[in-house]
Amino acid sequence: MTWVLAVAVAVVVIAVLAWFGFAVLREYERGVVFRAGRLRPVYQPGIRFLLPGLDRLERIDLRVVTLTIPPQEVITRDNVPARVNAVVMFRVVDPAKAIMAVENYAVATSQIAQTTLRSLLGRVDLDTLLAHREDLNSDLRTVIEKQTEEWGVLVQVVEIKDVEIPESMQRAMAREAEAERERRAKVINARGELQASEELRQASETLSKSPASLQLRYLQTLLELGADQNSTVVFPLPVDIITPFLNAARTNAARDDR
Repeated sequence: MTWVLAVAVAVVVIAVLAWFGFAVLREYERGVVFRAGRLRPVYQPGIRFLLPGLDRLERIDLRVVTLTIPPQEVITRDNVPARVNAVVMFRVVDPAKAIMAVENYAVATSQIAQTTLRSLLGRVDLDTLLAHREDLNSDLRTVIEKQTEEWGVLVQVVEIKDVEIPESMQRAMAREAEAERERRAKVINARGELQASEELRQASETLSKSPASLQLRYLQTLLELGADQNSTVVFPLPVDIITPFLNAARTNAARDDR
């Protein structure tokens, strides 16, 4: 009976060691192990043995983490209040630093992203915030990554999502945009009139050099006006057009008198 009990105890001990002494790390995970409080080399994916009671394993996920920054109250350089939120995508590139350098790298990245967003956007005006988001995204990423690099965290993307401004400011911007559109329309209309007047001047100079062309243009205008059957057109007849007919009529009358 003694040996049976010994075997049973051995089986239990082996089972406990197997349960607590082995860890399986997935392909996208790395293991940071502390043995008796001291840092061990980073464990790679696979089945890893741990000394029960001596080793403590911290799993680090190397996949990209998407972090949503809640709306932040921002006062722009031109004193316009705005609510801005953003999204940050980052991943751990040094598991040992992510554990040793900061208590919680995800929370720390979120906090530094929020403070950087408020600080950086407070130094630009509203027009820059609305029209140059790509430049601001690049600046935000550079500043945030400079802080998180010491934690073994690489910031890959920072994108400003929504910018909310007061309704009164929205109406003012709408009026400004409408005034700008009206100004552009007037400028385009003035340029068109200037171009048309220049072309008319050139046409008049060309027609003045050729009286026959002027008469043809006159007749073409009459033809276009006569295309509408419901209209009555009264026009003066140029003397240079009817003079040949008057001379012919006088000649015929003189012949008849003879």
